[in-house]
Amino acid sequence: MEIKPLLWRAVLLGMALLTALPILAVFGYVFVPAPEVWQHLRDTVLTDYLLNTLWLVLGVGFGVLLLGLPAAWLNSMCSFPGQRLFEWALLLPLAMPAYIIAYTYTGMLDFSGPLQSLLREVTGWKYGDYYFPNVRSLGGAVTMLSLVLFPYVYLLARAAFLEQSICVLEVSRTLGANQWQSFFRVALPLARPAIITGLSLALMETLADFGTVQYFGVSTFTTGIFRTWFGLGDHAAASQLAALLMGFVFVLILLERWSRSRARYHHTSSKYSRIPKYRLTGSMAWLAVLVCALPLLLGFVIPVGQLLYWSVTVAKDGVDGDFINLVWHSLMLASLASLFALLLALILGYGKRLNNDPLTSLSVRVAAMGYAVPGTVIAIGVLIPFAWLDTQLNHLSKQWLGSSVGLLLSGTLFTLLFAYNVRFLAVSLQTVEAGLGKIKPTVDNAGRSLGLSAFGVLHKLHLPLMKGTLLTALLLVFVDVLKELPATLILRPFNFNTLAVRAYELASDERLADAGLPSLMIVAAGIIPVIILSRSIGKSRAGEK
Repeated sequence: MEIKPLLWRAVLLGMALLTALPILAVFGYVFVPAPEVWQHLRDTVLTDYLLNTLWLVLGVGFGVLLLGLPAAWLNSMCSFPGQRLFEWALLLPLAMPAYIIAYTYTGMLDFSGPLQSLLREVTGWKYGDYYFPNVRSLGGAVTMLSLVLFPYVYLLARAAFLEQSICVLEVSRTLGANQWQSFFRVALPLARPAIITGLSLALMETLADFGTVQYFGVSTFTTGIFRTWFGLGDHAAASQLAALLMGFVFVLILLERWSRSRARYHHTSSKYSRIPKYRLTGSMAWLAVLVCALPLLLGFVIPVGQLLYWSVTVAKDGVDGDFINLVWHSLMLASLASLFALLLALILGYGKRLNNDPLTSLSVRVAAMGYAVPGTVIAIGVLIPFAWLDTQLNHLSKQWLGSSVGLLLSGTLFTLLFAYNVRFLAVSLQTVEAGLGKIKPTVDNAGRSLGLSAFGVLHKLHLPLMKGTLLTALLLVFVDVLKELPATLILRPFNFNTLAVRAYELASDERLADAGLPSLMIVAAGIIPVIILSRSIGKSRAGEK
């Protein structure tokens, strides 16, 4: 079956508009007046939302650069004890959702936790006799988010360092620069676009975070949106707060693209060879080990150890029928969402390959912008049109049938799956586009010359060549859906829980040990894409086999 280019464009444009519907719905409420609620927000909490969000972004930005950049440089250019282990292990904190690491450190550092209990036992101190940092604070949220988001900077910065031509670095050394001067004056400017991209990703995840700031009692826009929608019951004001948060996200996107467009640093050589790593010895070697080991220990090893301890203590009573249902709900939702996202990504990616005109490219870009949107905003944006549609259907049902049909869309799994696809379609799409990009156009031409249709080329030629890429796309979306908290919390059907929601509920009730088992399941699943990333990053350097 052959589909005409005009029909392809119509399908792609329709899909783009459908995925953009939640964002358009949020911005549509900007013009709905809500003076009383806004006056209340301005008089009470709006300043806190602005300042806390700003300080959170600045703190996490500094934290991820401080943890990610030195580790990326050391693992790219230096040789020291344990370096081959740190190369991939520093990606492991990506498997740890921020809200889960917040639960674990709260359990360890609170007044009743093991650390302070041991301190009081050893010293004989009592409450009020000593100072201990409060983990449930803005500083605690900054620390937790930095520990799990720094791999974004590490990943992209290390890939950029590995791709640099050794000729440029050798020239800087012949001009008298030592290894640190070569880093600051040559390697760092060349890697700036990748570093800014990693920083932008980390900051967008920071703006999207709900579980950590909610649990620590830090008032930000994500918690404010939730409270305004469900606490005050004002949909217009909640949507306007969501639009304001979206403004922050778009500013980050524009800054990232402006930084790349303003870059004036370029590779001037196409000669690549294996990087001769600097061998560190003595105190410098141990300092490098400390720089790499500290974020790994704090961001993954210690939290996982605590989760394992909690899981073992409650395993006998924790693994029951309810827990099996939680696992089933989570796996079912993640599987369905990843399959739908892969199908949509194939349609969009292949449609762009067939008709790479400005309208098609714009449609694909619009469809993929949901990943930059916080889950709380998407959930609100999905509820608005679906609730309106349910209202209209009930009016029609009363007129024609004499009775209401109830909520057909709102509060159903369909709504939740739709939100997941809006949020994570970009993850699958980028992976599929990367796979399609590796297939030469001559393969398409050969298939068409043999009488295959466009779908025939995709089915018989592209899909067999892209098995690994498709599996990667499925796994990445699967794990992202498994970890997603705010959208699931808002849109899930009544009495329908997932591992993420259950861990959040138990932690909110201060049952941290009970929250360990579902949290550990999420972390274990999150290791899968980390393994995929660690295997691919080492092959990113030109000239490597």
